Amino acid sequence: MSSNTTPTYSYEAEDVTASTIRWFRIALWIGAALSIIIGIVILAWPQSTLAVVAFFFGLYFFIVGLVRVVVGIVDRDLSTGWRVTSIVLGVLLLIAGVFALKDPGATLVLLALLIGISWIVEGIVTLTQVSGAKTKWFPIVFGILAIIAGIICIFVPLWSLAVLTVFAAWTLIVLGIVQAVSAASLRTPKKA
Repeated sequence: MSSNTTPTYSYEAEDVTASTIRWFRIALWIGAALSIIIGIVILAWPQSTLAVVAFFFGLYFFIVGLVRVVVGIVDRDLSTGWRVTSIVLGVLLLIAGVFALKDPGATLVLLALLIGISWIVEGIVTLTQVSGAKTKWFPIVFGILAIIAGIICIFVPLWSLAVLTVFAAWTLIVLGIVQAVSAASLRTPKKA
């Protein structure tokens, strides 16, 4: 293949074609529309959205558990210990998946508890690393807020998830608006 037929790639603005800009603009408009629509749907039905999330967690646990069990039974290259571990873990995930699919509310509580515990751990870790930070106020504020948010998630899990869901919905709407503005203002660069 000669060097004349080798494609060249450029990141210079003047080398961007009108077709590329048009497709990029279309992608931005689609992303904007989806973000805004999903955000509005979440705001309109936050409890239903949480139930759907719980359902998908249950489905995920069930499928991953099933795969683990099958791998433990079928994969002869694994040692006996790894096969048994895979089967036991798979059965536990299958059970968790069945319970999650049967009672999505319990899944949501567990999810909120895990989020709360992870925020508390994150806050504690951040506070222990304050001494090495150049600016001490930011890690202290972040660590304290993370611990408080974690405690709230643990003590009022469903309310916490509802607040997080509404926050996520508004974030999607704002991101959609930003994408729409970007799509509307995107212009093909002028050739020199």
